[in-house]
Amino acid sequence: MPELTSHYDAIVVGSGPNGLSAAIKLAQNDLKVVVIESKTTIGGGTRTQELTEPVFYHDVCSAVHPTALSSPFFSSLPLSDYGLEWIHPDFPIAHPLDNGEAVIAHQSVSETALELGIDGDAYSALFRDLTKNWPVLRHDLFGTLRKVKHPIRMVDFGLSGMRSAKGLVDSTFRNQQAKAYFAGVAAHSILPLDKAFSASFGLVLGASVHAVGWPIAKGGSQAISSAMANYLESLNGEIITDFEVTDLSQFPVDIPVLLDLTPAQIIKISKGRLPSSIKNKLSRFKYGPGAFKMDFALSEPVPWVNDRAKRAGTLHLGGTFEEIAHSEKMVWNNQDPREPYVLVSQPSVFDASRAPNGKHTLWAYCHVPNGSEKDYSNRIIKQIERYAPGFRDIIISYSSMNAPDMESYNANYVGGDINGGAQNLAQLFGRPLLKWDPYHLKNRSYICSSSTPPGGGVHGMCGFHAARSLLRREFNIH
Repeated sequence: MPELTSHYDAIVVGSGPNGLSAAIKLAQNDLKVVVIESKTTIGGGTRTQELTEPVFYHDVCSAVHPTALSSPFFSSLPLSDYGLEWIHPDFPIAHPLDNGEAVIAHQSVSETALELGIDGDAYSALFRDLTKNWPVLRHDLFGTLRKVKHPIRMVDFGLSGMRSAKGLVDSTFRNQQAKAYFAGVAAHSILPLDKAFSASFGLVLGASVHAVGWPIAKGGSQAISSAMANYLESLNGEIITDFEVTDLSQFPVDIPVLLDLTPAQIIKISKGRLPSSIKNKLSRFKYGPGAFKMDFALSEPVPWVNDRAKRAGTLHLGGTFEEIAHSEKMVWNNQDPREPYVLVSQPSVFDASRAPNGKHTLWAYCHVPNGSEKDYSNRIIKQIERYAPGFRDIIISYSSMNAPDMESYNANYVGGDINGGAQNLAQLFGRPLLKWDPYHLKNRSYICSSSTPPGGGVHGMCGFHAARSLLRREFNIH
């Protein structure tokens, strides 16, 4: 085990996007920082591996990255100079329907509205100003939820965002197409669509379609981690891999520590460094539903019934608003959905480096009860077959991970929860602790994972805000 001495100004535990962002922010302020990673490779939720066959490259967790382009911090970094290249699919999203049609999301608000018939004007009214104001609004949406820079625009957003997705679509849209599309986007929240604030996720992710797109990273999500690591090292930051932190006493008490971990791991390793009062509060943190993940090696592209769906980067499978809402409600109540809502990405259609010539990769997952050991493989395949008959016939092989497998891969995914904690109302504003500065724990310890505001997603803002807290408190840098 390497010896960590006062040679460092700060230590970051965990090399996911938030840990790397925290380290970069500190290094940008001339601090000597080291990132500690327990695995052989860096990346956390942004890793790419050969999970099925040789030369078929699959994103292990995150695959599509609208929040990365929306992130005020990510977009300020020169990551393109360090190897990161974004690819924008022909269409950001397709939502196939049972009649062979599909709602296609274009980067243009007006083109998307044309897809929605009599709901086109209502869709434009919902997203036009939100998209127009995105360059300034994103700073508040990806902020700490404590202070906002643009209160009037945030009030306008909040009036719609605080509603349930069901309440919003019922009062806004008349046809099933628009309702189904909004359900598919809002269900990324892993919240029941009749819960307050579930509409906010549909609005934020829906607006990002038009403001920045839903891109993939060329070569896979590992390229994001690699570019961040290369940039960090250019700032004289260091990264140590194959170093498992089991006790914070492994670090000198006079060096501040940033933890890209969720409350469960922090309690386990904090031992005497954190007071029992903080650990007791962290122990009440709630985790949300889990995920069941599949990766496919395919002999040819997916035979979607709808031709335009073949040109979409992301697909939401689950049918109508009511079907998706029912599935997500069951998962939230720890029940077993027979026809789960399935999220799909087909990166090799747009990035030939992901698979051998003429072959393809497919990425898919569904939400499941936290900790579920069930195998949802056939249910996911059946949902794909529903909109792409013959899909089974083109499968060369596949890999799957149930909820416990997800946690084994990344300890932050407690019970398979990929968001670092339930994104319910209480934990939107008190994540993980209800305090003005939720990133600061005690005794020079800070939390910088997606268990803090603004929550899940590859955007690095949790790490950025935590690093700012550390800079203020430890070094009086504002």
